[in-house]
Amino acid sequence: MYDLIILGCGPAGEKAAAQAAFFGKRVAVIDPGPIGGACVHTGTLPSKSLREAALVLSGARALDLSAVQVAVDRRARLADLLAHKDAVTAAEQARMERNLQRHGVTLLLGRGRLAGAHAVAYSPRDGGPEQLLQAEVVLIATGTHPFRPDGLPFAHPRVWDSDEVVEMDRLPATLLVYGAGVIGCEYASIFAALGVAVTLVEPRDAILGFLDAAVTDALLGAFADAGIEVLKEHRLGAVQADDDGISLSLQGPDGEITRRYEQLLFAAGRSGNTAGIGLETVGLQPNRRGLLEVDARYHTGAAQIYAVGDVIGFPALASTSMEQGRIAVCHAFDFPYKKELATLLPYGIYTIPEVSMVGESSASLAAAGRDFEIGVARFADNARAHLHGDAAGLLQLVFCPQTRKLLGVHIVGQGASELVHIGMMAIQLGGTIDGFIDAVFNFPTLSELYKYAAYDGLGRLARQG
Repeated sequence: MYDLIILGCGPAGEKAAAQAAFFGKRVAVIDPGPIGGACVHTGTLPSKSLREAALVLSGARALDLSAVQVAVDRRARLADLLAHKDAVTAAEQARMERNLQRHGVTLLLGRGRLAGAHAVAYSPRDGGPEQLLQAEVVLIATGTHPFRPDGLPFAHPRVWDSDEVVEMDRLPATLLVYGAGVIGCEYASIFAALGVAVTLVEPRDAILGFLDAAVTDALLGAFADAGIEVLKEHRLGAVQADDDGISLSLQGPDGEITRRYEQLLFAAGRSGNTAGIGLETVGLQPNRRGLLEVDARYHTGAAQIYAVGDVIGFPALASTSMEQGRIAVCHAFDFPYKKELATLLPYGIYTIPEVSMVGESSASLAAAGRDFEIGVARFADNARAHLHGDAAGLLQLVFCPQTRKLLGVHIVGQGASELVHIGMMAIQLGGTIDGFIDAVFNFPTLSELYKYAAYDGLGRLARQG
């Protein structure tokens, strides 16, 4: 008998297990293995590993070292890039295993499915007999897989989904990425940095529409500089794959066009891993994308069954999934600890250049009828950015003109996902842009951008006044 059985050991499952075990509960985690989920093996870490390798190759060329011979081959063997990815994922998997062991969590490799309100059927990976396990609470953290629409020849090696791309055996010369969401934009920029001719196609009329317009414009400008062709309002039509490449049609505002590429990456959405886990035994029904609905406590509405992570949909970030796992078990066992997710959530998009944001945007404040002002600092005016050889990008502060209270931070450029946390803490503590002006920052640093964005904001206020 366990207090908690968790289906799935990605970021959400691991942190939930450790949290419950920390408070003395007997916990088992069932996962097909290797543990880590899409985050470790096919998504977050593998894609970021490839990104870092691409940055090394493209970054060396960006530095103006006219008197130095830089011995970097942008056509570095793909095996070397993938070896870096494999090393990173292996290290994270080992860390997770150590964490479970340290907390006394039982790891069961194999398949698990609900067999009633407090029962889970466990089929060991080694082919042993199925076991019926009992638990007070069951937590579903099974994650997602790439959405595959009917009609696309995914069985052909010329067609990838967003999980398969990290197992590629060669770099194509030309690539069409369909779907300009976070995953599509990240891979488009990574492949472009590796010398691939990339076309990025989005069926909607906006790219990453949740970003501030200034950030989107800067990102699209960087994409253009990298040679990425962006086609908005184009839908994928017929696709034919052969040994030499992909022939496809795109339906756009001006009619149909036909193209040919060496490879197609379909990156338009993901679906929940809920098939075959016994939801029907407790009366649960996922939505059309296989996702589960939960309440504020991450309870599914059935018995003592909770769900967290990507399998419940938005925001589907590793960072939020970890917190959801912790919060769910605190509610399930009434631990006097975390009971709600922070309302201020940072978003990181690991394109080249990087994008990150937190808090309000000019669009969200305008829609709410609230006054706001902005302050902008550009990487081109920052010494550290030039030292890195990457002076493209901007940092934008959004603040209240009456109180100068910081409301949002939007960054595109090198280190954006790290820099954003400075602004996040300022917002969380109720800070104003004056705090950045009064502070002393190391020189040269990218963090100085906050000071000069604040000065720009004050200048805008003065010109109004």
